[in-house]
Amino acid sequence: MSHLLEVKNLHTYFQTREGLVCAVEGVSFHLDRGELLGLVGESGCGKSMTALSVMRLVAAPGKIVAGEILFDGKNLLELSNAEMRDVRGNDIAMIFQDPMTSLNPVFTVGEQIAEALRLHRGLSRKAARAAATEAMREVSIPDPALRADDYPHQLSGGMRQRVMIAMALACDPKVLIADEPTTALDVTIQAQILELLNNLRKTRELAVLLITHDLGVVAEVAERVAVMYTGKIVEESPVDELFARPKHPYTEGLLRSVPRLTAKDVAKAERLQTIEGTVPKPTALPPGCHFEPRCKYRMARCREGEIPLYDVMPGVQVRCLLFDPAMAASTSAEREVRERNGS
Repeated sequence: MSHLLEVKNLHTYFQTREGLVCAVEGVSFHLDRGELLGLVGESGCGKSMTALSVMRLVAAPGKIVAGEILFDGKNLLELSNAEMRDVRGNDIAMIFQDPMTSLNPVFTVGEQIAEALRLHRGLSRKAARAAATEAMREVSIPDPALRADDYPHQLSGGMRQRVMIAMALACDPKVLIADEPTTALDVTIQAQILELLNNLRKTRELAVLLITHDLGVVAEVAERVAVMYTGKIVEESPVDELFARPKHPYTEGLLRSVPRLTAKDVAKAERLQTIEGTVPKPTALPPGCHFEPRCKYRMARCREGEIPLYDVMPGVQVRCLLFDPAMAASTSAEREVRERNGS
C-alpha cells in the first residue's frame, strides 16, 4: 500500500568548522490521509531539520545527502526548484514555531493570506480577499472580515498562530507540517490551537506531522509517535502503546521526567526524575548507540557498530539491543541454565 508521504532513509548533513554534523541520519517514516504523527525529542535532536528537509528548505551549509521523500509516489528530491515551489503551499504546507517571524509586519494579515492564494491558485484580488476571509473564519478568528485588515502586531500570539494556520491551509494542501506550533503560547491557547488542528485534520482528511518536545501535546492528538535522539528515530509506536509501555530507554527516561499531578504523586513529593548525563556534541557522537553513555541498561555490545530498528510488534519499532531477537534468545537461554544449576 502506498502512503501519502513517505520518507525513506533520509540523511541531512552540515559541514561546519568543527566537523561534520549529521543532523538527520537515516530517518524513515510515513503519513497517510487524515493521520497525525507526532515527532518528539529534545531541542537539537533533528526534528525541525527533518521537516525542513521534507520541504526542501535546508539552507547552506546544510545538504540532503541521501534518501527519498515520496509524496503521492513522486520523489521530491528529484524535482526542479520551480516544481518544488509549486508543491510547497499547494500540496505540503508548513507552520512554524513563532508566527511573528513568519508574518510580514508591513502587510495586513488578510493581504498575506490572499497573496498565497493569488500565487498558487491564480485568483483575482477580490476573489483572493474573499477566500482569505473564509480561511480566517475556518480557523475560528472572530470577525474575520474586520481582522483581515489588522497588522500582525495588532493580534495576540494565539490569533497570529491561527493566521499562520489559515495561510497554510488556504490552498487546501494534503499534508501539514506543524513545527512546535504551540510553544510560544499559554496553556489554554495551546489547547485551542491543538483542538483546531485536530478538527481540521478530521474535516479535511489532512495528514499532519506534528513536531514537538512536549509529550502532553502528543498524548492529546497524535495517533502514532516517533521519538528522535541525535538525528535518529529511536522508537516508533502507536501513542497508547508508547505511553503505557515505552520500549527504548530514552523514551522511558522522557516519560519519567514529566511531572505528574495526581494526589498520590504529589503526596510523595519526590524530586523530578532526570536522564543522567548530557546530549553528546553533534560533531563527537559516541560509536554505536548514541544514547549508550546515558543508558542504565548499557552493555559492551551497544558501542559496536550501527544498531538497526527492530520490529517488536505490529507498528512498533525500537532501536535498542534489548529487543534484538538473537540477544533475547541468548539471555533467556542463560536464564534457563542458571535456573537449572540452581544459581
